[in-house]
Amino acid sequence: MSVSLRESLPLVSDPRHLDASVEEVFRLMLGIECERSAGPLSVLKDTVTAVVGFGGALSGACVFRLSGKTAVRVVGQMTGMEMTEIDDTVKDGIGEICNMLAGAWKGKVPAMAANTGLSVPAVITGRDYSLHVQAPEFQIHHVYRFEEETFEVTIVCDGMM
Repeated sequence: MSVSLRESLPLVSDPRHLDASVEEVFRLMLGIECERSAGPLSVLKDTVTAVVGFGGALSGACVFRLSGKTAVRVVGQMTGMEMTEIDDTVKDGIGEICNMLAGAWKGKVPAMAANTGLSVPAVITGRDYSLHVQAPEFQIHHVYRFEEETFEVTIVCDGMM
């Protein structure tokens, strides 16, 4: 019997799954209380973006984007270390958080959890760059806030079985 996520599109694309995944990762795993924000992402100079791909019954990506300052702070909270710059530890930590977000999100729909794999995280740092996905099937994009920090999480689906 083949699995079809297309029949479950309203369930798969439900934005509440992303909110629940962010809460699960940030509050339960990192000890950071955050909430969805209506405002835009506050990016100062440098940004850090992690991307984890989905493959299988659903193809696409989870994109986690935040300022360098916020990345240093979040990874410091995650590791219990005082971080001062965007180094390999921060990049690895942001990649791992993106991986946790992607895994938590795909786990919200049993057929997707069992039939969709995750790629190794890719992390991009710098200024003035954008990621482009051609004609996604659906996209969920939310900005979240904790204290004065913001970050964004985007789920992009470019194909479903």
